[in-house]
Amino acid sequence: MSSESLERIARNKNVARAAARQLSMEQLHKLSEVIVEVIEQKKDEERRRQEEELQKERKRSEILEAISEAGLSVDDLVLEPPRRKRGRPPKNATKA
Repeated sequence: MSSESLERIARNKNVARAAARQLSMEQLHKLSEVIVEVIEQKKDEERRRQEEELQKERKRSEILEAISEAGLSVDDLVLEPPRRKRGRPPKNATKA
């Protein structure tokens, strides 16, 4: 079964019912268990991702606070300005 057909089943209740009619009760229960397991895994992944984002934000805040307490700014930490990307020269540009 392709991901497109799974998406189609998930979006349309009638399509899901038609697909479910082709399965036995045992298969439906097994499918239900698998779906619940996948949902729990997705929740765990999302929870971990959110926790990582919170930790990054905490670290960022701590660093900014330490910089501020030292009497510096973020600009003071940049030694050289960022380099400009080289683009295509204009069509009418002369070579030097």
